[in-house]
Amino acid sequence: MKRFHSDVIQYRGTHYDFGYFQGELLKNSPILPNREQQWEPKKDRHFIIDIEAYKQIMVKIAPSILDEIRGLADSLQMDLEKAYRLFGGYYLEFTRSGCSIFTDSNFMVRNYDSNPKGYEGRYMLYEPTDQGLAVIGPSMQITGRIDGMNEKGLVIGYNFTHSKKSADGFLCNMIARIILETCANVDEAVTLLKEIPHRHSFSYVLLDPDGESYVVEASPRNVAVRKSNVCTNHFHLLDEENRYRLEETQQREKRIQQQQMHATNPYQAFKVMNDPSHEVFSNKYDAAAGTIHTSAYFPKERKAWFIIGPNRNPVIFDFDQWMQGINSNIKQIKGELDYPAPFVNME
Repeated sequence: MKRFHSDVIQYRGTHYDFGYFQGELLKNSPILPNREQQWEPKKDRHFIIDIEAYKQIMVKIAPSILDEIRGLADSLQMDLEKAYRLFGGYYLEFTRSGCSIFTDSNFMVRNYDSNPKGYEGRYMLYEPTDQGLAVIGPSMQITGRIDGMNEKGLVIGYNFTHSKKSADGFLCNMIARIILETCANVDEAVTLLKEIPHRHSFSYVLLDPDGESYVVEASPRNVAVRKSNVCTNHFHLLDEENRYRLEETQQREKRIQQQQMHATNPYQAFKVMNDPSHEVFSNKYDAAAGTIHTSAYFPKERKAWFIIGPNRNPVIFDFDQWMQGINSNIKQIKGELDYPAPFVNME
């Protein structure tokens, strides 16, 4: 087992200032050099976007995130067009991943499964002072979010279905960020998911303080909505979008359903996902399907749990308290994974 960590980053201020602040942190971080090395073979195929089309969409739905990207560009002395490509969350290739989600009326618990060498290792708490809702959750590609919760108690997580037959559109991590910053409840999030262009096929799981959980199956061609409390890596409604081999994801879905029936409290539900003995937590890191983090969100209480690796007690964040101006004393979240290569935030 090798030690890993995520850095906890807390900020209150305008989006431009937040972007500039992140840029200053990135100057002393291995994240961008490691990203450049990983993306170099793909850049000619996957970094081509229509900048004007992207900006026109963002101006309508989340203009403040454009300010954040501008702040990043100014801090890093980077051409703005390059910054849009790197941090815009639009028309960029996404690495295949697993992921499993279980919801109760009071919480969501999620395993994020992927390859650790692409994991960013940044856990963010951000409260905008210009526009948008405060959000807590781990980042992806700097500006995006892997999962998270906002100040209204809206929670989102997403699961990969496939990247074939992709189209011009937003990546899952930027879609999650936009929803968390601009939507107050599940209904608003569903509406946005039906309107926004999708690059790939993903299921987005939504929960808010009302306690009803929805799975939104979204592809570049169609969007469908169903009520469910378990989600893995296949669609139920958009069957034509599924991959050919569904046995593993369907079996994992049934395993979660069966084992969560015996969980009588949130901690037990969390352990079903995080304890390898329950056979939901995965070590298949080389196949981009190993569990990197397990997270849980509590919409009514505005609390978040987070852990890296298996069989550890979660680090607990009181987001309600943080919204009152009390910063968390946690600087890093540490854990262990059975994988030799580091996260991109690590040397």
